[in-house]
Amino acid sequence: MTQPRKNAPAAHAATGGHRAAGSGSGSGRRKVRGREERSPLASAGLHGALIVASLVAVFPIAYMIFISLRGRAGWTRPTSAEGGLEISNYTYVLTETAFPQWFANSVLIAAGTTLIGVFVAASTGYAISRMRFPGHKSLMWVLLVTQMFPVAVLIVALYNILGRLGLLDSYLGLILTYCSVSVPFCAWMMKGYFDTIPHEIDEAGRVDGLTPFGTFYRLILPLAKPGLAVTAFYSFLTAWGEVAFARAFLSTDSMLTLSVGLQSFIGQHKAEWGYLTASAVIITVPAGLVFLLVQRNLVAGLTAGGTKG
Repeated sequence: MTQPRKNAPAAHAATGGHRAAGSGSGSGRRKVRGREERSPLASAGLHGALIVASLVAVFPIAYMIFISLRGRAGWTRPTSAEGGLEISNYTYVLTETAFPQWFANSVLIAAGTTLIGVFVAASTGYAISRMRFPGHKSLMWVLLVTQMFPVAVLIVALYNILGRLGLLDSYLGLILTYCSVSVPFCAWMMKGYFDTIPHEIDEAGRVDGLTPFGTFYRLILPLAKPGLAVTAFYSFLTAWGEVAFARAFLSTDSMLTLSVGLQSFIGQHKAEWGYLTASAVIITVPAGLVFLLVQRNLVAGLTAGGTKG
């Protein structure tokens, strides 16, 4: 007497599992096979191109550091062994010039630009992301259109505005100028990042009795750290290395920033390359430190802010 096939479903499932496993292993084999399809010559060419690109990117920085460690006789003839490596350029820049004052001015202006820029950009981005008001879409486009104007076009208009407000040759005037440059882009990027945060969080805040600002400050901002990191980094760099606005709006020697102060090393007929490169190396240190602080959130913030909105 034939027994009923009680194990047929199990056998069928097992067969399906084996098929799935087979297809998975097959896809894995296909991926490995696709990776192996690249010939050794193509791999060598790809790696060679990457090495060349890396050298092109690193060489100017390495050469700058090398020149900064050469004395006057060394940087005029970089390939010669005369002069050796020394720190005389750094000593002169830090002790015989107004570099410490320029550095302090730049730190103050960059910090002010970062704090104000992050707050304004985050608030604007949140308002555009969550609120619907007359001119909502127009404001979004205005933020983009402002990025189309070159710096040379804005200098005259901003100079007149700051002059009427009595803010020429002042830290606050330059901070507000840099914020006007960085905030539109940062607000657009923050809007895209806030779009990725579920609206249910705002509703939960309202249920708990929080005001709109309380919801924004207590619930939304902690979730937007990657976007805030990118905004802070962009705002800092905008103020740290800018030349045109600082040159046009600052006239007192004691208020000059690094980018403007370095021009004192360039004369009519020659330039002190040793002092310039030593100063440039020192200037890159704060920017590198800021990058190290935000690098963990940098990719996530740029990706989320660029794919939404």
